[in-house]
Amino acid sequence: MREGHQGTGPGAITPDGCAVELYARLPAGDEPDIVAAAVPGGARILELGSGVGRMTHPLLERGFTVTAVDESAEMLEHVRGARTVCSPIEDLDLDERFDAVMLASFLVHSGDVEVRRALLRTCARHVAEDGCVLIQREGADYHTNLPRERVDPSGFTVRILSADPVGDGVNAVRAEYEFPDAVWTQTFRARPLTEEQFEEALGEAGLAVDRYLTDDGTWVRAVPVRRT
Repeated sequence: MREGHQGTGPGAITPDGCAVELYARLPAGDEPDIVAAAVPGGARILELGSGVGRMTHPLLERGFTVTAVDESAEMLEHVRGARTVCSPIEDLDLDERFDAVMLASFLVHSGDVEVRRALLRTCARHVAEDGCVLIQREGADYHTNLPRERVDPSGFTVRILSADPVGDGVNAVRAEYEFPDAVWTQTFRARPLTEEQFEEALGEAGLAVDRYLTDDGTWVRAVPVRRT
């Protein structure tokens, strides 16, 4: 288990505290549409942290070719129709370039600065010169509008219960997912990033914001910085 991460509930729990059965139940929402609108039709996409394929499968249905990467073999067992690679994102080096690289699930907010840097270097290492990196960020009030809950139309409730400081600008976030027949919890460490801090982190990896894809700034299209 990664330091500061844990999970409870039925089934296998991954090193970052994610429950495999839980993620197999979660809907994709509008995220595949956001991605599809930001990349060329038929693009080759490298999905970092794909999990069970919550977004992989809708992207395949939209005609994209997806390479799904996750450090959990249990997660990847659920992925169908995509090439899968079992590896920590930080260590990935496929010696390939993709039209788009996707880093979702707020992974850019890793509590460990060195891990965040490694994640973004992996993105930069695998994106084509004329490609893009799509990154999901936390909302501006993610760590402050607490506790909060959302009832999903499909019938489960997700609660963000707390985000307690644990030092060095990092919070321990505790989430709960309640279904009619089961409850899962996940605790993970996350580092809030202002827009300026986020863009500075991209710059360190040789990336720059092309545009923010959503009004709330939670999805971003970044591109490689062209060296002169």
